[in-house]
Amino acid sequence: MSATTATARIVPAANTVPDAERGHRVRLYALYVFAIATNLAIFFYGFDYYKLSSIDRPFSPKHHLLRPSGPIGLYLGFAGVALFAGIFLYPIRKHWAWLATKGSTRHWLDIHVLMGLTAPFIVAFHSTLKFKGIAGMAFWIMFAVSTSGVVGRYLYAQIPRKMTTAELSMKELQELQGSLAQQLAAQNLLPQADLRALLRMPDANRVARLPIVVALVYMMILDVIRVFRVARLRRHALTIGESFATLAGFLATRNRELEKAIHAAAEEAALSKRVLFLSRSQKVFHLWHVVHKPFSYAFAVLAMIHIGLQFFLGYF
Repeated sequence: MSATTATARIVPAANTVPDAERGHRVRLYALYVFAIATNLAIFFYGFDYYKLSSIDRPFSPKHHLLRPSGPIGLYLGFAGVALFAGIFLYPIRKHWAWLATKGSTRHWLDIHVLMGLTAPFIVAFHSTLKFKGIAGMAFWIMFAVSTSGVVGRYLYAQIPRKMTTAELSMKELQELQGSLAQQLAAQNLLPQADLRALLRMPDANRVARLPIVVALVYMMILDVIRVFRVARLRRHALTIGESFATLAGFLATRNRELEKAIHAAAEEAALSKRVLFLSRSQKVFHLWHVVHKPFSYAFAVLAMIHIGLQFFLGYF
């Protein structure tokens, strides 16, 4: 497979996927905005109550509403249970043929992560930010599950799943980088030195010797650095006014040719990093499953014990 063929197979796909995924992204962003707004509204409404000590809270006019067994606190508990049930739909989907045919795995994973990030805050407000006993233990386990879920989502994105990327050898990838650099340089849109800096990757032998945790941190650092390098690329083609409008190149411009070239370069840099760290990503991902699943099941058991005790003791 030649570099030209590889370019034709990869770059168009990168340009068409965003259009096909736009509806999902809009819905996902809307759900994130709703989740953030809801949690902020609860926090600001109950701030003067949550900061009180356990002794002073019963004298607050909001105690009847916000306590775990109060109207708001109870509904927050129900919302936490609903999120808890929704979170487990994603792993259940893998074993339920009917559910597996509904939607794409990546979309389900995005919603799974959203619920996993939202649930700890809802549960925290339900408990009025007091974490004691079984409920407190369940909360901290849930917090660990949520944090590890963010890491897992990042790792999921680092492992190529399409044959067009997974079949590329390092030699072909290097040829593709060279071909892409020549094409972009011929357009006179992007500085050659900055383009080389964006596409430059660490030595493969060095990466192979990195400890797994260090490799994970290194991948994240490269992703952050790439954002600044892309902004630097963009700034060279901007006027002073455009630089202010795009926040020094961190936002896209209205120059379609420039953005097309920058998008292709950024996609190729990201692809290079994913292939370079592929073996390390897979190892970390396997280890992540060892941690994430047991914590998830432990949280489920403790949550069910907590709910069962509340019914048994008559708090509902």
